[in-house]
Amino acid sequence: MTSKKLFLFATFVVLCGFTAFSQSVFGKWKTIDDESGKEKSIVEIYEKDGKVFGKVVELLNKDRQDAVCDKCDGAKKDAPVLGMVIIENLEKDDDEYAGGTILDPEKGKEYKCKIWVDENDANILNVRGYIAFLYRTQTWHRVN
Repeated sequence: MTSKKLFLFATFVVLCGFTAFSQSVFGKWKTIDDESGKEKSIVEIYEKDGKVFGKVVELLNKDRQDAVCDKCDGAKKDAPVLGMVIIENLEKDDDEYAGGTILDPEKGKEYKCKIWVDENDANILNVRGYIAFLYRTQTWHRVN
């Protein structure tokens, strides 16, 4: 292989790698409330034991730094929202992750969940919580 062909091949491999990385759901995302339109928190999405989770790593409203999940049930009852795992047990299903749950700490409600990176903008994550055929979808924005 000539050096020119090798250079073009290496460039192609690197660009494909960047494209694959930019389409990933993993990383930090700014949450936007779908009802108020306000920025609420930064959630880090990560993989553990082959499943996907999301944890609140920053609260953007400085007046809510000590917020607790007072409407939650079980182990999360009265637990701090900062540091709380709110997305649990999602599994890859084609271009989305589904089969797990998402918790709304303000309402104390848990919903089935699926997430996917927007097909037109890799910096947008669609987050859908649903019960049966009723659902809400939020748009979260990648944090660099």
